[in-house]
Amino acid sequence: MQPQPFEKTYTARWADMDPNVHMRHSAYTDYAAQLRLEYLAEHGFPMQTFAKLAIGPILFREDTRFLKEIGLSEVIRVRGELAGLSEDGSRWRIVHTIFKADGRPAATITVDGAWMDLRLRKLTLPPDDLVEAMKQLPRHETYADIVKSS
Repeated sequence: MQPQPFEKTYTARWADMDPNVHMRHSAYTDYAAQLRLEYLAEHGFPMQTFAKLAIGPILFREDTRFLKEIGLSEVIRVRGELAGLSEDGSRWRIVHTIFKADGRPAATITVDGAWMDLRLRKLTLPPDDLVEAMKQLPRHETYADIVKSS
């Protein structure tokens, strides 16, 4: 059975606006990043745990598709879904969809990432319980296993 979507609701703030009083392009990715951090925290990996483990997420690619504008004080819903995971959990892809209050998609943000050892500044394997937390993220319709190149 597919887990419930992981979603959070936010209100677009004045600081998120551009001179046209619609949400600036980088605010969309800020909400996607916030959702990822909240998901990890709710699944046993708050920022303090990452600091103790000396690992953290890094991004290789971030692709944003803008569909509808978002205005000041508009309530938005952000959903995160797993679109790919390597067998060892070291690489991942997450698709975020930002919805307007009426349910229409306003944007999609796709990120490809991995885990970095913050002491060595090199890619690393995540702990098993972090891999399990990632596997619990509901799957996006485009999900495909990530095959690492050798």
